[in-house]
Amino acid sequence: MFKTFPKTHITIAAAATVVVTTAMMMSPSADVEAKRMSITLDLESGAATTVVTSPPALPTLLVPGAQAKATQASNTATNVNSNLTTAVAPSTALAAEALLPGPGKPAIDVQSFDVRSGDTLSSLFKKAGFNDGIMLSVIHGTGEAKKLQRLYAGETLRFATDSEGSLAGIELQRSKLESLSITHGEDGFVGKKVVRKPEVQTAFTSGTIDGSLYLAARAAGMDDRLTMEMAGIFGWDIDFVYDVRKGDRFEVVYEELYLDGEKFGSGRILSANFVNRGEDNIAMLYTDARGETDYYSPTGSSMRKAFLRVPLNARVSSPFNLQRRHPVLDVVRPHEGTDYAAPPGTPIKAVGNGRIKFAGWKGGYGRTVVLSHGDNITTLYAHMSKLARGIKNGGRVKQGETIGYVGSSGMVTGPHLHYEFRVNGAPRNSRTVKLPDAKPIPKTELARFEKFTQQQLAQLDDLRGNEKLPLTLASGK
Repeated sequence: MFKTFPKTHITIAAAATVVVTTAMMMSPSADVEAKRMSITLDLESGAATTVVTSPPALPTLLVPGAQAKATQASNTATNVNSNLTTAVAPSTALAAEALLPGPGKPAIDVQSFDVRSGDTLSSLFKKAGFNDGIMLSVIHGTGEAKKLQRLYAGETLRFATDSEGSLAGIELQRSKLESLSITHGEDGFVGKKVVRKPEVQTAFTSGTIDGSLYLAARAAGMDDRLTMEMAGIFGWDIDFVYDVRKGDRFEVVYEELYLDGEKFGSGRILSANFVNRGEDNIAMLYTDARGETDYYSPTGSSMRKAFLRVPLNARVSSPFNLQRRHPVLDVVRPHEGTDYAAPPGTPIKAVGNGRIKFAGWKGGYGRTVVLSHGDNITTLYAHMSKLARGIKNGGRVKQGETIGYVGSSGMVTGPHLHYEFRVNGAPRNSRTVKLPDAKPIPKTELARFEKFTQQQLAQLDDLRGNEKLPLTLASGK
C-alpha cells in the first residue's frame, strides 16, 4: 500500500508522527484536566493541522486569591514545533467556609461514615479513598485539626472531595451541637470547633410511682438522663432502692432543648419536688453572685451532703446488725457494716472527700480501702476484686470517685461490698446515720436567695395547676 504514495508524503507522515509523539509526552498527565487535542493529516498536500478543543469549564472552588493564579495558569502556553499548543487547567481548592454543598455553591462529593467500635482514623481515610499521607497532612494542620485523632463510637465523619478527587475538607460530627470542621486553604488544612446553641424552653412534668421510679419517669415523658439527674439531686436524703414507696410523687421543672425547631433532648432540672412517704423534698437550682451553681432547699440548705448515702446503688444482702450470726463462722459476731450484693466488677464510689488511710489486703476483709474524712469519720470498703488505678496509701479522693470494684476477696460466700461508717471509731448504721450537710447559702446571699425562692415556688404552683404547697415549706424542709 505504501508504494502508492509518493516518498514526500511518507516523509511528511513520519514527521507528523514525531510531532504527535512529542505532544503526547509533553501534554499533561491523566490526573490533570487539559485541553483536548487532535491532529489532521492531509496526505495529498502534506500539511498537518492541529485542532485544540477546550473541555467544559470546571466548577470554581477557589480560596480567596487563587482566582488570579488560575487565570494566569490558563493563559500559559507551551509551543511544540510552533504548531502544537497545550494549556493546564486551573487547580481547585475548597472554599474556606463550606464543607457541604449549598445554594449557589458548586457541587462536591461527600462521603459519610458512622464511627464504630474498632475503627481508626487511618481505616476511615482509606475507606474514603485517601492514604495515610493525606491523613497526616490533615492532623498536622493548624487550629484544632489535630483533635481529629480523638474518635469515639457513635460519631459521624464526613469527607468532602472536589472535582479533581482531592480532599477539600472534613467534618467530624461529635453530637447534634458540636462538630469539628477542617477546611483546606492556601496554607493547608485548618480546623476549628463549631458549637451550635440550642433554643431552651421551660417544661414541666409530674408522675406517681406505682412500680418503680424508672417506669413512672418514663410514663411522665422524662428521658433516662433526666431521671438519673433527679435521683442524684435527692440521693443524699433518699435511698432510691429502699426508701421509695408506691404512691410517692414527683414534680419537675426542667429545660427542653430545641434545634431547628425540633426537640432533641433535655437540659438541666430547674426545680423539683419529690414527695416521699408524704414528706415534700424541694430542690431549686440557684446561681449565687459569684457564679457558682448548686441545688438548695427553700431554707437555703444545700441538697448535697458531705457524704453520699450509699457507695453504690444495689440490693442490701446483709444489713447493719450488732447481733448477727456470722454466715461462715456460725457464731454471733456483730455485723458492723452493710453488705450490698452486686455483680463482680461493679464500680464502688467514695462517699465523701477524704484521705486514703489504708489500701490493700486486710485479713478477712480481703482487698480493702479505708478513707479518713475529718471530724473523726472514717469509711471502709471491703472484699473488692481490685482497687481502682491510683488508689494507694496517703492519696486523696473526691466524693463520687471510683476507688475499687465489687469482688469476693477475703472471708465471703459470694461477691458483694461490705461498707462501714464509723464516728470516733464506733460503728454507725450508714443507712440511718445523720449525714452532715454541705455549706448552706451564705448570709450575704440570703436576701437574694429568698426572692429567688419565692419566684421558683410560685412557678411550681402555677405549673402544677395552682395546687398549694404546705405552709411548713416556708421555714421547713
